[in-house]
Amino acid sequence: MVQPRKVFAQHWLKSEKALDAIVKAADCNTNDHILEIGPGTGILTRRLLPLVESLVAVEIDRDLCELLVKQLGSKENFLLLQGDFLILDLAAFTKFKNLNKVVANIPYNITGPIIEKLLGTIANPNPQPFDSIVLLIQKEVAERLYAQAGSRTFGALSVRVQYLAECELICPVPAAAFYPPPKVDSAVVRLRPRQLETLVNDPRKLENLVKLGFGAKRKMLRNNLQSVIDRDRLTQLLEQLEINPQARAEDISTQQWVHLTNLLTLE
Repeated sequence: MVQPRKVFAQHWLKSEKALDAIVKAADCNTNDHILEIGPGTGILTRRLLPLVESLVAVEIDRDLCELLVKQLGSKENFLLLQGDFLILDLAAFTKFKNLNKVVANIPYNITGPIIEKLLGTIANPNPQPFDSIVLLIQKEVAERLYAQAGSRTFGALSVRVQYLAECELICPVPAAAFYPPPKVDSAVVRLRPRQLETLVNDPRKLENLVKLGFGAKRKMLRNNLQSVIDRDRLTQLLEQLEINPQARAEDISTQQWVHLTNLLTLE
């Protein structure tokens, strides 16, 4: 039996309850073409294969690839790629295989880069967005993804992801649901790529403002942004948007960040 390897941050899900929640959240049908990142021993893969048109799994561990080929290689709707997902030409492969959904239990140590690869960035969104992305990730990161303005967990990651997708908590998953159990609890989240009611006029400016704004979370926004806008002028703009002039970055919603950026772009 292949053992989990620390170098790949492997923690294999064993909870039937959690697996049921992931599959339900994915809402798969026979027209779906699924991308699974890090299938591990294939416990989730086996649940998904009978439900979908096709499934492409990307696994970096050579030993696990050999196991998956032995167990699932005969499935006509299963394709396994051995390699690092972060260097995969995702756009080309998504178009080639008509991938429309992502379902995965991803390594916690590269959660941020994986989400950015799937969604893109504010300045460069994924030109071929998925219908939905269901991920099992560290609970602390999940809380930041769906956090609302004014909460302690709302930060730059919240703004960046929420600009690109609707974020929803599906369920918490305790550490005991894995082998070996990680040191932290986990959660299943679903991301649905979307557009805001108001798009930002200058995506790069929004990225920069968010980075500066959250650079020192304990400081007021007018102090963090003084290198790019006069404090008094920023106060006027915040009042125009009905935002407290003493607000910190975490007090401003994603939509308000967009409105603020658009006002600055017009100047």
